[in-house]
Amino acid sequence: MYGNTLRQDSIFIDDGHHQLHLRHIRINENGPPVLMLHGVIENGRIFYTESGKGLACFLAAQGYNVYVADMRGRGKSVPPISEDHNHDQYDQITRDIPLFLNYVFEHTRQPVHAIAHSWGGVLLASALVRFPELSKNIRSKICFGTKRSVRVQNPEKWFKVDFVWKWLCPKVARRKGFLPGAKMKIGADDETYGSLCQGMKWVELNPWVDPKDQFNYAQAAKETNWPVTWHIAAANDYALGHPRDVRDFIAESVGSSARFTVLSRKNGNLFDYDHINMLTHPRAVEDHFPSIAQWLNEQCDD
Repeated sequence: MYGNTLRQDSIFIDDGHHQLHLRHIRINENGPPVLMLHGVIENGRIFYTESGKGLACFLAAQGYNVYVADMRGRGKSVPPISEDHNHDQYDQITRDIPLFLNYVFEHTRQPVHAIAHSWGGVLLASALVRFPELSKNIRSKICFGTKRSVRVQNPEKWFKVDFVWKWLCPKVARRKGFLPGAKMKIGADDETYGSLCQGMKWVELNPWVDPKDQFNYAQAAKETNWPVTWHIAAANDYALGHPRDVRDFIAESVGSSARFTVLSRKNGNLFDYDHINMLTHPRAVEDHFPSIAQWLNEQCDD
């Protein structure tokens, strides 16, 4: 879309026998850095394509120096979950996200804009709560469709969350050792059984406490120095990031200081977006993507 001016290449960060992948997308090597984090049964391709589509490529074309992460085992990170599923959500919070944030800051020497989709926003918030020193290197934070617990009740929630996620997925993951999300056509990537079980405890309205070591994120969040934050929900997201559930997560994390937007025709958007096409719709580049770039620019000026 942006021709030969847009450069993309891959960076790998060593972490034991894992290599964590970052897609580096930019025109301006010295532009303000952005780190993007995907959610569960996803990988970084929710943000970009090699042909230049997606929010990552759009922001790179505006002069931002963009890094798109693949959590361990997902996307181009190796080994894939199908070969090694002995890791979980705890590793993403305590290893992957700090490694990604520190890498981008150390290589750009500028505060980082962090952008997350769905559960990636929960993991990012959890990392910032657990390691408050990370926040000093973050300029701003944007979360798309990020909820922790699901309180809403509707047919889509009953099917996608109660039947598929809570009943079917654990059965499949227990049998195979991991969840083959891409093969099941319920996501773009696979998920480990450990991550599935840990995340499910939070989705089921349990306290924001780590299932592995009992770290109390909810309590620590009250003392966290949060970066300026914008939460974006979608009007047609009825289960995976319903606006009411997004508001609940805002209340238990960053609080009333966060900006909150619902993408909808009612609010002046071209479409009533859903959980995925809020990032992938081809018209997003002329609809809400420019507002995101403008908001990031404003944070750079502060």
